[in-house]
Amino acid sequence: MEEAIKIASHPVVWIISLTVIGVVIFQGIKFIQMAMKTRESVGLSKQDVNSALKVGMINAIGPSFGIVVVAVSLITLLGDPLTLMRIGIIGSAATESMGANLAATAYGTELGSDSFTAEAFATVAWVLCIGGCGWLLFVFFFTKSLANIERKVSNKQQTTAGKLPIMMIVSSAAMLAVFGNFVAGEIFKGVETAIVALTAATTMLIVSFIANKSHQLKFLHEWSLGVSIIVGLTVSYFVL
Repeated sequence: MEEAIKIASHPVVWIISLTVIGVVIFQGIKFIQMAMKTRESVGLSKQDVNSALKVGMINAIGPSFGIVVVAVSLITLLGDPLTLMRIGIIGSAATESMGANLAATAYGTELGSDSFTAEAFATVAWVLCIGGCGWLLFVFFFTKSLANIERKVSNKQQTTAGKLPIMMIVSSAAMLAVFGNFVAGEIFKGVETAIVALTAATTMLIVSFIANKSHQLKFLHEWSLGVSIIVGLTVSYFVL
């Protein structure tokens, strides 16, 4: 185990990890710049984009705490660099934990055990990196094709009232369908989970209603999801 941790904290591993994180940061900045340039093509104002960025940053705080807790436990098993690289790319501590455990088990050992050698660490690193290639390859090979489809759909959608931002409607509908499916799965687990889900949904509706009624409280739109998550977690603590 000591040998594995020594290799996991090697300067070369740090260089690779920081390089990957640097690429992620560059992509994030580049995506924001591209969003600013193309916002008008999907019917968004500069204020809409800035508001979306604020909502994203605010709502990322809550889930990040859960990731940090799991990441701390992974650091003791896989070292700082690999944990930083994997969490920085994937952002799912649960997925990375499961992948690391499966890789260690396939090698014939366990994370944190005395039999967790440098070779076992290398196996875990390869499994985690290869396992995360699927969606990265999809983005690389199919992003341009999806962009062409988006342009064709946008160009063909005409109504008597003028051109609709069809892709914005489709993407919003898709998000509602995905999250609605997740919520439905939780609601049908039992009365307790249904109460938590309905309480969180009601909280968001109330916060949004207040934001719509008062111009001075319009900023609450950006906090509605975060507030509903906190309320949902609080209710689940007492109900579940």
